Amino acid sequence: MKREEIAALIAVLQAQLALGQDNLVVGAWKISFDRRRGAFTFDKCENDGYCEERPAVVALDGTVLDPGGPLFQD
Repeated sequence: MKREEIAALIAVLQAQLALGQDNLVVGAWKISFDRRRGAFTFDKCENDGYCEERPAVVALDGTVLDPGGPLFQD
């Protein structure tokens, strides 16, 4: 990542944490950057395999592209 992208990640993390319990980043096991989409992916899959949630995707400007969520419904 470039300097601007790291600064954007910090801003996204701070904004999400300011939301309190309703944020998209707490519980993420891995954060990835997709340069093509210009977005961060907050992956909540454990051990690179077991997954119960779709990852949250947040653009560089903080726009939530996909809030993620459960893969399975009860």
